[in-house]
Amino acid sequence: MAAISAVTNYRASSPPMNFIDTPSQELFASNVFNKAVMKKRLPKAIFKSVLKTIETGMKLDPAVADIVASAMKDWAISKGATHYAHVFFPLTGLTAEKHDSFLTPDGEGSALAEFSGSQLIQGEPDGSSFPSGGIRATFEARGYTIWDVTSPAYILENPNGTTLCIPTAFVSWTGEALDKKTPVLRSMQALNKQAQRILKLFGHTDGAMVSATAGPEQEYFLVDRNFFFARPDLINAGRTLFGAKPPKGQEFEDHYFGAIPERVLAFMLEVERELFKLGVPIKTRHNEVAPGQYEIAPIFEFANLATDHQQLTMITLRRVAEKYGMACLNHEKPFAGVNGSGKHVNWSMGSSSRGNLLDPGDTPHDNAQFLLLCAAVIRAVHKYQGLLRAVVASASNDHRLGANEAPPAIISIFLGDQLTHVFDQIKAGAANTSLPKGTLTVGVDVLPPLPKDTGDRNRTSPFAFTGNRFEFRAVGASQSIAGPLVALNTIVAESLDYCATRLEEATKGDTKKLNEALQKLLTQIINEHGAVIFNGNGYSEEWHAEAKTRGLLNLKTTTDALPYLQTDDVKALFEKYNVLSERELKSRYDIYVEQYCKSVNVEARLMVRMSRTMIFPAAVRYQNQLAATCVNLKLVGYTFDTNTLDKITELVKGLQDTTATLDKALSGHHFDDLLAEAKHFNETVLPAMAAVRKVADELEGYVADDIWPLPTYQEMLFIK
Repeated sequence: MAAISAVTNYRASSPPMNFIDTPSQELFASNVFNKAVMKKRLPKAIFKSVLKTIETGMKLDPAVADIVASAMKDWAISKGATHYAHVFFPLTGLTAEKHDSFLTPDGEGSALAEFSGSQLIQGEPDGSSFPSGGIRATFEARGYTIWDVTSPAYILENPNGTTLCIPTAFVSWTGEALDKKTPVLRSMQALNKQAQRILKLFGHTDGAMVSATAGPEQEYFLVDRNFFFARPDLINAGRTLFGAKPPKGQEFEDHYFGAIPERVLAFMLEVERELFKLGVPIKTRHNEVAPGQYEIAPIFEFANLATDHQQLTMITLRRVAEKYGMACLNHEKPFAGVNGSGKHVNWSMGSSSRGNLLDPGDTPHDNAQFLLLCAAVIRAVHKYQGLLRAVVASASNDHRLGANEAPPAIISIFLGDQLTHVFDQIKAGAANTSLPKGTLTVGVDVLPPLPKDTGDRNRTSPFAFTGNRFEFRAVGASQSIAGPLVALNTIVAESLDYCATRLEEATKGDTKKLNEALQKLLTQIINEHGAVIFNGNGYSEEWHAEAKTRGLLNLKTTTDALPYLQTDDVKALFEKYNVLSERELKSRYDIYVEQYCKSVNVEARLMVRMSRTMIFPAAVRYQNQLAATCVNLKLVGYTFDTNTLDKITELVKGLQDTTATLDKALSGHHFDDLLAEAKHFNETVLPAMAAVRKVADELEGYVADDIWPLPTYQEMLFIK
């Protein structure tokens, strides 16, 4: 009751923002050392050199570093910065940063602000204190952060000062990637190299870098911090381990796109304002389907920059939520029985001269270049479906996939009516027509007719074409988008390599032979890999049966999916395109399996403790009250039954027994193999946890509300 009172009496702790004097367009990128700032502050030759590296992927000239560092330092100090930080993304999936002061004592009782090119280019955090999967032993501590010139530095504000943040890669002393960023940059390089070969076949030889682009949609939940701190499971696991279904959930479908609560909207506005300063191109905000669930989405950026900005978005959501007395939950399934949260990664590729290469135009059957690129993606997804499932695998995402608008574990591609029609023609020999866009007339004179898309959308598809991009919808809300992008960039690079090689061999430089060779290749690809295309209901039992006959994988759990990171074809893929060595890939596999074990272990131990120290005492207290009432009624001669007491007694015994079974499952096993350990958690511990929860959630429906020790779903989801 105290928590409810605190929530309902919430008052903002800070004055409203001044959003009139400084328009958003003036705020945008105001804290970013971007091209416009560099152009003003760098000598012309130096600026051109840095710009060439950013736009063409040319190697960075080390000679420019000192000049850039000096300009960056002066700019940062003018913004109030006293420190700089190399920001990197270790294999925890979170953001890490090491702060150093600009100030250096001058030996005469004063200090100078210094920042050299070597300090800009390289830092040295501990390389053994982060997950390395065996690449770094505890006593082998040296690791390096390396300036990523393609991702601009920025100022991070704090009420008591500012810090210059420099995006960096993080590698070991032996040069192996210990982070998420390095493989993204390598995969983008591989994609560009193979895409250039395809463009050359079509006569495009300007050399403009082809970059993967991404626009990740972030779903999240907000709960009041008074509720959050009263739930040990939310604090430690990010999700509720207990909680009965409330009388009302999302069945009325009244939350999606509904009016945003005032407190939540104030939070959203400040989040956007802070992200605008950092140059994050936030475009969309709205209520999501589940009560208490929301979404924020940017427009497209280069994939490495989108990765950096996505990490900043998650940090900003959590930080600003605290200011408004709320907790932001990024877990994929914080509440059972309602929609979970995904991070839909919209992926495409393009260049400054050719634009978006996955834009089909109005008549895709005539757009040979698009058809080839689209076919390459189809081939890549079909051939490496196990890898795509593996890079979205986690203990938390396992709770989400397969229902409530989350895609199933079966990787398939939704193309829509228009492209399906075109590729059906290709399968038969050649495409000659495209379904035209229609016009939607509502039947109300004052409403204008609308152009109607050639096909509907599919909310159950894990990988859907949505107009001029593919949307990878299986990515989980808490995950870095780096892993999915590395996989997508690399498998498409391999597919483009395959296509370019076949066409180069068939044409031998004779462009007149291209059309015939292309028709033959497209027909071959769609016949060999068209099984991955599915436009229907991904939840249906019929599809699961059909997918099996098509040879598609159904990797329902993380322990099913992660072994695909160690298959020979995946090892060869990453080795061939210099994205991940076999040792780097093995380290990631080991880390992800270990993280799965640790996640479930933490949840299970927490569940045992909460069951024994919170739920069991509350249930027994209520049992005692019922028993005392029965005794008193008997003393005064009333005839009564003990149905409720009998049920409570049965459930209390059930809680004791299931908790003991879970405790035994946690302590009574020893496996040398890490995957065997993970399978034990999946096959034994998780079912034991479900049994404890079933009894506890039933108890919640009987125990008096003033005795129940945890905020309920009804309170957390609906009291704002």
